[in-house]
Amino acid sequence: MAFKEQESKFSHQIIDGNKVQVITPEGWATVTNTVTGKEYGSDAEATADVENPATETKREDIKRDVKIIVKNLPLGAESK
Repeated sequence: MAFKEQESKFSHQIIDGNKVQVITPEGWATVTNTVTGKEYGSDAEATADVENPATETKREDIKRDVKIIVKNLPLGAESK
């Protein structure tokens, strides 16, 4: 099951005296055990499985996929 790690947002910053648009994309992660196929609900859940002596899960059995979504990218130009 995928979980959202980061919300999408747009902001402006002044960099070297220029107003620059900063785009932060929405980020989703899926953490999966490559041996069992189990999907974890968080990184912490996967870490707990690795650290649990009752399971055979190793750190290298864990795969992390990240999906980045940029919504409504405002394009355009400004005149000074």
